[in-house]
Amino acid sequence: MNRKQYQEHIKNMVLAALFAAMVYVMTAFVHIPTHQGYVHIGDGIIYLAAALLPTPYAIGAAAIGAGLSDYLSGYAVWVLPTAIIKALTAMVFTHKKPTIVNKRNLLAVIPAGVICVGGYYIAGTLLAVLSGTPLTGALVASLADVPTNLIQVVGSTVLFAALGVSLDKSGIKRTLSPHAVSQTESRTHS
Repeated sequence: MNRKQYQEHIKNMVLAALFAAMVYVMTAFVHIPTHQGYVHIGDGIIYLAAALLPTPYAIGAAAIGAGLSDYLSGYAVWVLPTAIIKALTAMVFTHKKPTIVNKRNLLAVIPAGVICVGGYYIAGTLLAVLSGTPLTGALVASLADVPTNLIQVVGSTVLFAALGVSLDKSGIKRTLSPHAVSQTESRTHS
């Protein structure tokens, strides 16, 4: 790894740590309790991180920030499912476009929503079965959080779009990675 690559790696690690902290705050402190957990807008920060950072760093920020929130908020049983669900969520967005809010990332909220709602439905069912609830009862009980998870996706999408538009206007992508943005722009204009 040369000096420039090393500096880029350190910058991305610092940004990932900052995003993990923001995900934690927006998840742990801005939430409403639900049947099996809580609804929050921290996913909007995950979407934003995934639109700004290379995928491995976005995955780390998502899994660590959301997992830490579960652990420190008294939902330790959810840490592993959350880390997996949020890592998968981060993978559906792209940082390779010149703007945060673009068609690709706006469409990415659809699979992100499916991952969130479906992932927590499956995880809730598995955790209920492991705690002794019969499968049928677990499947039905897990349905209780589907509407709140849908609200979480919608709220997070609104946060992502609002912050993304503001950050796009500020030119943050050029500031964070001018080289990557100029390469992307030259490919799209060619």
